[in-house]
Amino acid sequence: MPRAGLDAAKVVAAGATLADEVGFAELTMGRLADRVGVRVPSLYKHITGLDDLNRRIAALAIAEAADAIGAATQGRSGPDALAAAARALRDFVVAHPGRYAATIGITPTGPDDPIVLAEQRGLAPFEAVLRGYDIAPHDMTHALRALRSIFHGFATLQATNGFQWSTDIDESFEWLITLVDRGLRSTSAAGPTPARVEPS
Repeated sequence: MPRAGLDAAKVVAAGATLADEVGFAELTMGRLADRVGVRVPSLYKHITGLDDLNRRIAALAIAEAADAIGAATQGRSGPDALAAAARALRDFVVAHPGRYAATIGITPTGPDDPIVLAEQRGLAPFEAVLRGYDIAPHDMTHALRALRSIFHGFATLQATNGFQWSTDIDESFEWLITLVDRGLRSTSAAGPTPARVEPS
């Protein structure tokens, strides 16, 4: 019998918290069972296995990050919205490194996969930020990839103690936000990206 009051959502939440504490790579069914006070077979009443758990944690983390970024950017536009979004993402990754790690490299199984729905929520705040820069529609995917790569990269490096120099990390991050803002302004002012010419 599963423990009274335990359900899939609580199992996933416990798994996400445990991943933050021990690291996503160290998350196992045995550790999770110990955390929630049941034996491993009881977990299978709520999830189908470790892969299912990991995917659910990823969907949870993407949705949580989206909510944090959306709340931070509410009522803001342009550079203010960009800075708020970047800081919110960074704060989430640093505070929740384990669950965020579950999102890296995750592949949706189909259009109805919760990962897809979560990713759509996750992109929405950044799309709103970019609309404030008048990015051409056909450049939007490029811009979204650039923002994700830049701010995701910085945050994950910080979360894994990847910055070893003495220069203040917060100053570096603010410098990065300014750099991205200037780049987006320049892109907007330059107009649409020229069509790529394939070699003959």
